Amino acid sequence: MKTGEQSLRFVVEKWLGLQPPESARVTAVGRPRSGKGRFVCVETVYGSERLALFFFRHDDGCWKVFPPAPALPEMALERLFA
Repeated sequence: MKTGEQSLRFVVEKWLGLQPPESARVTAVGRPRSGKGRFVCVETVYGSERLALFFFRHDDGCWKVFPPAPALPEMALERLFA
């Protein structure tokens, strides 16, 4: 794996503390509206409560619970002085 890259299973177990890991399931997979990256919804049940978390894949390969920041417009200085 690349630097910073973690498996989705590792991150799910870290956030949900699942023992055994079979107690969670993926209920949705897709792309954000920006079209960049991926997201996965993982659900589990604690007692009578259902818990769902969305995990987002970032450019560095990490899965996180927040979406990647949108790309901001850039301007190259070389164009200004050409």
